[in-house]
Amino acid sequence: MKPIKLACMCIAAAVAAAQSVPSGPLDLSLKRAVGLALSPEGSARIQISDEALKQAQSRSAQARAALLPDIESSFTDQSRTENLQALGLGNLALPIPGFQIPAFVGPFTTVDARVTGSQSVFDFSSIRRFQAAKVAVTAARSDNGNTAEQVAAQVALAYLAAVKGDTDVESARANVTLSEALVRQAELQKEAGTGTGIEITRARVQLANDRQHLLVAENARHSAHLQLLRAMNMRLDTDVNLVDKLQYIPVDPITIQQARSQALKDRPDLQAQRERERNARLSASATKLERLPSVHAFGDYGSIGSALDNSLPTRTVGISVNVPLFDGGRRDARREEAASQYRTERVRSSDLEEQIELDVRLALDSLQSADDQVKVARDGLELSENELTQARRRYEAGVAISLEVTDAQTRLERARDNQTEALYSYNVARIQLAQAMGRVREAVQ
Repeated sequence: MKPIKLACMCIAAAVAAAQSVPSGPLDLSLKRAVGLALSPEGSARIQISDEALKQAQSRSAQARAALLPDIESSFTDQSRTENLQALGLGNLALPIPGFQIPAFVGPFTTVDARVTGSQSVFDFSSIRRFQAAKVAVTAARSDNGNTAEQVAAQVALAYLAAVKGDTDVESARANVTLSEALVRQAELQKEAGTGTGIEITRARVQLANDRQHLLVAENARHSAHLQLLRAMNMRLDTDVNLVDKLQYIPVDPITIQQARSQALKDRPDLQAQRERERNARLSASATKLERLPSVHAFGDYGSIGSALDNSLPTRTVGISVNVPLFDGGRRDARREEAASQYRTERVRSSDLEEQIELDVRLALDSLQSADDQVKVARDGLELSENELTQARRRYEAGVAISLEVTDAQTRLERARDNQTEALYSYNVARIQLAQAMGRVREAVQ
């Protein structure tokens, strides 16, 4: 009975597990795709950025430790022998008749239980290093936000490419359906005695071309879906259903000056760079302050003796003042290096501001151009559809040959491709403008 019960339990567990697995493809919108990529278990870049932030916080805690008390405890139980002659004391005669210091003593036991502590009282260099470490944490947090923006932009662009792949497949299937209808129409025309064999051949050639384009579009769509799954750090065998489609979403008018000002305010990479510049400035200041004297307090308290039962309490309390005099030029070299690093970060900040302005200008130009392309493509598609309708009517009426229909069909297919490409370029430009302004995560909500 026990094996039967065990088998029944295994079957029941397997059925429950199968029922818990969602059936069908995963419905995925652009917002959800970005959200999954930005989750703690999402993109590898997000995980690495989170770890970099934790490392910066740990370094800040280490720098703060230099300003806090350092307390240690120790217990020593040792048996020793000493060669007093090596210390210049062995066989030394004393003014006491018949007494002489031996050359070798021991073994003797020493037991010492002690607590020691030290505290920085006056050390401007350590204070500056702690301030620099706190700024480094802020920079790492801004870098974390910049990584999130980059991942969001990467996923958004990959999502648009996958949506374009779906749209291309739909257009290719529509072209195949239209070609099949034209083949049937040519065959009917020939059966009615108003068509010729060359017209059927011409229609079948167009059908073969459209089927070839459909195969290419399906392969491109599969590749785009894989790129999207990789950007989201999801299993590559996940079947997804893209909910959002290529559509025209108007963007509020904005001038170059407004976009640039918004970008300089919101771009997390610029914020991180400014924090790195500040960190370099504080680090250079800390190196300069190493030339100032530093004051430290120290002390210890414990019990020492030959055994625990005869030990006596002893203590040490004092203050040390360290005055740097000469270290072979190492301190001056570090100061020059820190100053050079600060100047380097200033150049990088200035260069990044110029790059941000370029990004904004290019994104606005691309958006304007893509907007015009969408309008032209929409008009072209309407004209092509009307042309094909008229050509088919003329062919059915016997006043036109199939070549006129084939030409109109070719122009319609080109118009469909133009519209898909225009909508894709427009949405890409919209994401690029949001990325240039540091607002990708807001744009995809």
